[in-house]
Parts: sequence; structure tokens; C-alpha cells
Amino acid sequence: MISRKYTRSYFYEHSPAEFHRFPDQFIHRSSQKTDTGLEINLLQEYVFIPLDIFRGILHNGGIKNKLDAWLTFLSVDEPEMIVRLITEYPQFKVYYEEIYQLCRDTEKVMEMFSKELQELDRNTVQYMIDEMQEVIDAQKEDLSKQKEVIDAQKELLKQNESALADKEKEIAELKAQLAGKDGNK
Repeated sequence: MISRKYTRSYFYEHSPAEFHRFPDQFIHRSSQKTDTGLEINLLQEYVFIPLDIFRGILHNGGIKNKLDAWLTFLSVDEPEMIVRLITEYPQFKVYYEEIYQLCRDTEKVMEMFSKELQELDRNTVQYMIDEMQEVIDAQKEDLSKQKEVIDAQKELLKQNESALADKEKEIAELKAQLAGKDGNK
């Protein structure tokens, strides 16, 4: 069986407090493991990258490798850092030029945002449908439990009615016997 790992990367523009306990680390890798220590090759890994911490390290140490260059490209908008990045890694000049051209063409930018908003709307609608389905399922379960209670109460009522009918029949028989004894006197 061929297994393929999927890595999910999370970039934080402003990272949560727990990341700041490691001010010298800007890449945190995580994978799932069992509580017993059993090692299973699960299909998902996570990479957390707090860009705010990266930028602090970048300002102190500069761009050291291609990973730093990519993270600089993704997180820095200071002109002097962009010039430094393009000087050290000229291939990024093409990316900046494409972004610049894209920003100049407002129709394309609006189209891009429109597509993103449509996707966001679709995702929001799906989320709302999923939430409603959960509510409906919970209500169905409640109704099912209530129906069980009602059915049990109906059965108890039938038993009580049957017992009452038996008692009424017994009372009628006793009345008949009493009437027969009174008639014999």
C-alpha cells in the first residue's frame, strides 16, 4: 500500500502567545501520535510558522537560505528588505513584477476577490447547512426519545385501563352477588 503524507502549513501573521515562548524558533512541526506510544504512520503532519517571530529573527540575522527567502517574500513589505531579497535571490524579482502587474490591473484584482468571495460564500453556506443538519439530527433524536416516552406512557395507560375494566367487572359481579343475596332473604 502506498501511503502519502499530507502536510498542512499554518502561517500566523500575529502568532498566539504560546509561540512566543520560543522566540528563536519560527518553524514548529507536529504530527499525530498515540497516547500509548504505538507508532503508526499517519497521513497528516502539521507545520506552524509564526511570521512575526520569523521577521524578528530576519531583522537580526538576515536572509540565510532559500527558506528564509520564501518566508521573507511571504511576510515582508518593507522596500529595503524587498531590494535585499531581490539582490540575494533574483528569481523573486519576477514574482514581485507579477504581483505589481496584477495590482495595476484592478479588473483582474476585483475578479480574483470576487472568486474568493464566491468560495467564501459557498463555504459559509455549507457550514450553515452542516450546522442546521446537526440541529435537525439533535431534534430528531429528541423527538425519537419523546416518542419512546409517549409510547411507554400509552402502554401504561392501556394497562391501567385494562386493570380498571377488570376492577369494574369485579365490582359488577360483586354487586350482582350482593343483589342475589339480598333477594334470597
